[in-house]
Amino acid sequence: MAATSQYLTLGLAGETFGISIRNVREILDMRPISRLPHAPDFLLGMIDVRGSGYPIVDLRIKLGLESVAATEATRIIILDVPMQDRLVGVGFVADCVFEVTDIDESTLEPVPSVGGRWQSDYIAGIGRKGDKFVIIFDLARLMAGTDMASRGEAAIELA
Repeated sequence: MAATSQYLTLGLAGETFGISIRNVREILDMRPISRLPHAPDFLLGMIDVRGSGYPIVDLRIKLGLESVAATEATRIIILDVPMQDRLVGVGFVADCVFEVTDIDESTLEPVPSVGGRWQSDYIAGIGRKGDKFVIIFDLARLMAGTDMASRGEAAIELA
């Protein structure tokens, strides 16, 4: 029997991306974001979720794409992102969220080296769901070199 894992699928610039469901805390409707002075352009600011602050990352900017205005479908996905020796709570803004789906990890393909519209350094591989491709994020590489811990967000120590 093939080893499958569950992924939250989301839309971004007309592509379907996947994030391991193990990293997903919750999905929120878009809401006002408090700006942070001197933050990198991909860091939109902070939001409060039940008394905890979370930095919010615009995935489009992080991937080198053009930012767009939020729509009714825009969502904030609160994730546990591996950073250094702990998990850090970070919110990612996505154009939309589709579903949780099973993907056979043994069929993940490497990222083509011919280039693409987004930064391929942040991609773990490409999976298939039926006849569609799902681009799987490598969250550790996506946030590598980003010091969210110094920005005041909630961090969870690894058990």
